[in-house]
Amino acid sequence: MDKVEDGDFLQSKSRTEMEMAEDDGRVRTGTLWTATTHAVTAVIGSGVLALPWSVAQMGWIIGPIVLIACAYVTYYTAILLTDCYRTPDPVKGRRNYTYMDVVRSCLGPKDVFLCGLVQYLMLWGTMVGYTITAATSILAVVRSNCHHYKGHDARCSASGTLYIIIFGLVEMVLSQFPNLEKITLISVVAAIMSFAYSFIGLFLSIAKFVSHHSIRGTILGVEVGVDGLSASTKTWHSLQALGNIAFAYTYAMLLIEIQDTLKSPPPENQTMKRATLYGISVTTIFYVSLGCIGYAAFGNSAPGNILTGFQEPFWLVDIANIAVLIHLIGAYQVYGQPIYAKYEGWLAKKWPESAFFHNVYTIEIPFLKGRAIHFTMCKLVLRTIFVVLTTVVSLMLPFFNAILGLLGAVAFWPLTVYYPVTVYMAQAKIKRGQWKWLVLQCLSIAALVVSLLAAIGSVADIVQRLKHVTIFKIEL
Repeated sequence: MDKVEDGDFLQSKSRTEMEMAEDDGRVRTGTLWTATTHAVTAVIGSGVLALPWSVAQMGWIIGPIVLIACAYVTYYTAILLTDCYRTPDPVKGRRNYTYMDVVRSCLGPKDVFLCGLVQYLMLWGTMVGYTITAATSILAVVRSNCHHYKGHDARCSASGTLYIIIFGLVEMVLSQFPNLEKITLISVVAAIMSFAYSFIGLFLSIAKFVSHHSIRGTILGVEVGVDGLSASTKTWHSLQALGNIAFAYTYAMLLIEIQDTLKSPPPENQTMKRATLYGISVTTIFYVSLGCIGYAAFGNSAPGNILTGFQEPFWLVDIANIAVLIHLIGAYQVYGQPIYAKYEGWLAKKWPESAFFHNVYTIEIPFLKGRAIHFTMCKLVLRTIFVVLTTVVSLMLPFFNAILGLLGAVAFWPLTVYYPVTVYMAQAKIKRGQWKWLVLQCLSIAALVVSLLAAIGSVADIVQRLKHVTIFKIEL
């Protein structure tokens, strides 16, 4: 009798799954709230730590305006992109599972190549930025404890070179995980950590602001002539701040992947539009709060990484910086695994008979019965080389804000504006010369100008910094 009931249950479960299956046979369970959660998690990252510094470069008027303007542009272009998840019809068309699939369906192979080049450059650049940020977070913990036990006036300098190397070694081991599906737990922990350090940074900024009973900062931000600041440096830093803010709102690259988790009805584009509205609204409120309160607390001396500006309570500062480190350990792999998968797949197709790419080796894990590590020589050798290269580049460019600004500049126009606008116009068959075509082209041109200016500012800042630092020596 029990067996009959079990069989009935399995048949019922099978029928339920078949009813839930979408037009491509996959079962999707995503909802408005899961998509909103993913959207918030995708946007909030280590870029949030540079927002008070970014506002300080532009001042009380331009800073908040740029924060809100970047949020609106990100939201608007994301809304356009949601209608391209299915092509040619946004409700009943064929699904596109990734951002690259959307570009391939609506444009052509040339655009697919250019989009992929920018996207993977952005992914790799983010890994470089995360390596630098991880080292500064460890240094902040070391300095915080030094000041607590030896006094705030004690000399507490330390080198981050060793910490960057250690971080690289950890990522070298984690890079041997087969794919993104195998690091789900790491990704979840990383997301939790990002919220933890972001809220701690906001709390500490509020506490510091309340403690001195006045709003610091100026209308135009950092002032030329103060502390030897030149007009050119002020200009480069202001442009770089644009890139930092653009980087903080990076979202389009992951939107289609999030939308692909949604069940229907209602149509996926409708649900994703609401999720995008909620996700970016929550993020914007948080970003404007941290950026402005952090600036009000520190004024024009706001640090490049907001957490490095606090010394007490040292235990809470340590928790925040450790949370940053844990987040970056996981986030590094989230950005790295797509790169590994891309070049390994290409090489495997190019040499289909090569043992280097196809022979799988197995090593049993001691004390864990039935557990084993599976790898190919390709993954072992090439992933290790890739992580080493990334670590070396990080040691050569130890500039947290400059790297963030350059990444934001690289990604903002092509990935956040140009391709969403272009694929939407192709999908909606908007003709050249129409009013909407003119508006979207103006938006794209304006975003291009912002990206170019931010890139110029970041590169100029990197060049200036390289004149005054020792390569392979990282200091807080």
